[in-house]
Amino acid sequence: MERTSRDLIIAIDGHSSTGKSTYAKLIAKELGYVYVDSGAMYRAVTLYCMEHGLFDQTDEPEAGEVNAHLEHLYITFRRNPETGVNETCINGRVVEQEIRSMAVSDHVSYISTLPDVRTQMVELQREIGQDGGVVMDGRDIGTVVYPHAHIKIFMTARPDVRAERRRKELEGKGIDEDFEKVKRNIMERDRIDSGRATSPLKQAEDAVLLDNSEMTIAGQMSWFYETFGKRLKAHGEED
Repeated sequence: MERTSRDLIIAIDGHSSTGKSTYAKLIAKELGYVYVDSGAMYRAVTLYCMEHGLFDQTDEPEAGEVNAHLEHLYITFRRNPETGVNETCINGRVVEQEIRSMAVSDHVSYISTLPDVRTQMVELQREIGQDGGVVMDGRDIGTVVYPHAHIKIFMTARPDVRAERRRKELEGKGIDEDFEKVKRNIMERDRIDSGRATSPLKQAEDAVLLDNSEMTIAGQMSWFYETFGKRLKAHGEED
């Protein structure tokens, strides 16, 4: 599929472990767009705080402590020349594997509730995608970061399906986790993400819902091509 004459912003939001990142990467590759993993930014903040002992004594460190560390944290994305995939960096150090651990998953939803963290991450996300030609996935891309995104998709799937996907993902990385523990983590993240006061997880009014519980990747891509074509027509981008 060729890039359109006008570079669009595609926002993909949804629950954890629905395959948002995989889907967004595929779409970006098809369109020749830039892929931005907004969730990796919050995971990077979480890892940085963990490494500096903020979670040693509590699961909810004071916002002031977290904010103080933000001043010394610089998040960037670097393209791996061997894999062609963007990798998350903290102050120039690649942390792509570390931020995907269950330990980070256990704390990232709390970090994501902090207003100053969200403000700084949203500013960075907007800066990265300001020229369009970007596919960004997260929790509040279509509602907060890019409320005027040209295409908005909200992804969901049944909790059991998401838990098994996450368990297999961890298994592929050599991490053996109990299914019920993974499911509890997912359900707790849903609760926190949907209930937070700042930028809660919710479907934007103009987002298209995609429940991929029973869909293959090929099926999801076919669904996207159809949705993409309709939105291009709506925005006057068809040839």
